[in-house]
Amino acid sequence: MNTQLHSRLTGSVHRIVVKVGSGVLTRKNSLNTDIIASLSGQICRLYDRGIQVILVSSGAMAAGVTKLGLSKRPSGIPKRQAVSAIGQADLIREWEKAVEICGRKVAQLLLTRGDLTNRVRYLNARNTINTLLNWQVLPIINENDTVAVKSLQFGDNDNLGAMITMLMDADLMVNLTDIGGLYDKDPRLHNDAQLIRVVDHPGAWIEDMAGTIAGPLGTGGMRTKITAARKLTTAGIPKIIACGFSPDILLSIFENTFEGTYFVPKTEKLNSRKKWIGLTLEPKGRITIDAGAKDAVVRQHKSLLPSGIIRVDDYFDVGDPVEFMDQDNRILGMGLVNYNATDVLKIMGCQTSQIKDRLGYRPYDEVIHRDNLVITADPV
Repeated sequence: MNTQLHSRLTGSVHRIVVKVGSGVLTRKNSLNTDIIASLSGQICRLYDRGIQVILVSSGAMAAGVTKLGLSKRPSGIPKRQAVSAIGQADLIREWEKAVEICGRKVAQLLLTRGDLTNRVRYLNARNTINTLLNWQVLPIINENDTVAVKSLQFGDNDNLGAMITMLMDADLMVNLTDIGGLYDKDPRLHNDAQLIRVVDHPGAWIEDMAGTIAGPLGTGGMRTKITAARKLTTAGIPKIIACGFSPDILLSIFENTFEGTYFVPKTEKLNSRKKWIGLTLEPKGRITIDAGAKDAVVRQHKSLLPSGIIRVDDYFDVGDPVEFMDQDNRILGMGLVNYNATDVLKIMGCQTSQIKDRLGYRPYDEVIHRDNLVITADPV
């Protein structure tokens, strides 16, 4: 990494999120307690330097699988949830033992997607974690696998880590893996694979390069890490993917001596509410807009008016998060709508002065106000 990027990365970093994958935290028959001890020591040293750390730790499922002597994760949801419950106890115990050696304490938080998509619970989670950080306690976060159903799952801890990074307005996310960065091809299959050290624009093209191969105990591959990086850089937050087995990896990041991939964030940083709208919520429907509306919303940063809408998909209600896309089916962003889908169908294509004639009332001129709208598309 060059000096300019390193200066941007470490110059104003006061809070980071560290996500550690199952491939790093587990070995054949148990949790990798040596790695847990090493990372715990590094985290404590970062705290001593005034850098707050939030840990997103995978490994509950893997710990449960190895504790029960299973060869792989069970296929049924109840069995997976039970295995996670068994493994989570071991996982948090090992982190607690390792961190206590440094004279510090840990706290366990198990979350579902519903905890972060509900605005009140989202803010409560943030307040709780902020309190723990103020008390110099290390928050250790994992998905609540034992109760999460498909509609409430994050899908992988890479995505959870990105959402926690945005929730807590962290300055950096570090994703520790068993591969150690983004390569131009899978290094496990190709000896000539080259590490990509800096990614300026992590668009959809780079997900295709990343591949989808996951380890036997994990749920995500490199593609999920790139998806998380795209969310973060859109929000104006940098991300690093590095090898969790490298000695003193967390410390070396702040000394500019690590090997890994650095994802450069957008210059403009989204505020907390827009991170929640655009990068945390799940869309309830889609709206297609014409070229004129696209120019107004994306380039001129204006509100989305009914005149530019040409199609509505799925049902959504007032206040729901809705994606909007162009005529090439390219998703441009997300926003909270002022009208339900039925009403949008009635007023699409009309001028704001015609809304009352079509609906009998006119509470808003905008279908999505610019304050409730976030552009997530890659630059073109």
